Amino acid sequence: MNDLLKSVITCDLDGKVETFSEGAQKLFGYTLDEIIGKGRVSDFSPGQVVLGHVVNWLKESVEKGVWEGDTVFLHKDGHEMPCHVKITPTKGKNGEHIGYCGITTPLENKTPDEVRPIISLWTKIFCWMVIMRLPFLTATIVPILVGAAVAKSAGFPLSWGWLGLTVLGGCLLHIATNTANDYFDHTSGTDEANYNYMVPFSGGSRSIQMGLISAKGMLLVSLISFSLSALVGIPLIIKAGNTVLWLGITGAVSGFFYTAPPFRFASRKGFGELLVGLNFGPLMVAGSALVQTGELLPVAFLAGIPLGLLVAAILYINEFPDHDGDKATGKDTLIVVFGPEKARLGYVL
Repeated sequence: MNDLLKSVITCDLDGKVETFSEGAQKLFGYTLDEIIGKGRVSDFSPGQVVLGHVVNWLKESVEKGVWEGDTVFLHKDGHEMPCHVKITPTKGKNGEHIGYCGITTPLENKTPDEVRPIISLWTKIFCWMVIMRLPFLTATIVPILVGAAVAKSAGFPLSWGWLGLTVLGGCLLHIATNTANDYFDHTSGTDEANYNYMVPFSGGSRSIQMGLISAKGMLLVSLISFSLSALVGIPLIIKAGNTVLWLGITGAVSGFFYTAPPFRFASRKGFGELLVGLNFGPLMVAGSALVQTGELLPVAFLAGIPLGLLVAAILYINEFPDHDGDKATGKDTLIVVFGPEKARLGYVL
């Protein structure tokens, strides 16, 4: 490389690469066939830099017309490159904002550490929020709260301590499921094949693909979370009986094997969506009420049906952007089975 080498890359508003100059091919080590229609500009930066800085750089380029500075980029082989980049917004024929253009030159006289953007403590915390997909824990918290409310409305006293323990156990099980799904979607190639993902709603957390955590690290987080959820479940079982144990086993098995072989429930032509609806609806609401009352209340199962349908519908709509990647790797979700056009009718129903 030398100071005369210049990379020019343009992308749309989602970061999908549209043009990739000869200089870009030399600098980053990718061919056109490897990038166009397959890559995004976020692939060229370390994950923490993407989460902590790139969004602000793009925002400033739109507000001021340009953003310019030094940073670290990633070569195809994984090594870091100190570079200077100039980012400008691109516009359509009518002047509307349609994407970005980045002009990059290597910095031969600097090391990666000299130009590496500072990663704040908040960014590091945010990385773990992304890895564990913490915002989606509401799908666990709400059914558990509803179950407690059902128990209270049925005349049973509400124990805040047992409710808190139920929420903790449910959230740990949810985190374990999220991270297991990301690991096995990575090993199966599903996330790598997914070009049309919409962060944060589809395509998994992308944490492995962004380099926020290794595949082995993701699996370790999952196994630790499953273990902790089991420990939290012990006092719940002692209080409410073995039914809590069987509900927990059902959640753990269906969560781990949602994308894990040999079952891969998500690939079973609708069985995965059914499991999600049951787990985050009737079973979770009834389980929460069971901890409070010591009984399985039929009304709790009924109260969980709308929640289960809602969560299943959210999963269903977010499977649309994943269609191509799922189909290419044999993940037969309902969207893959029916095709995007016919599947739209299913969402309305």
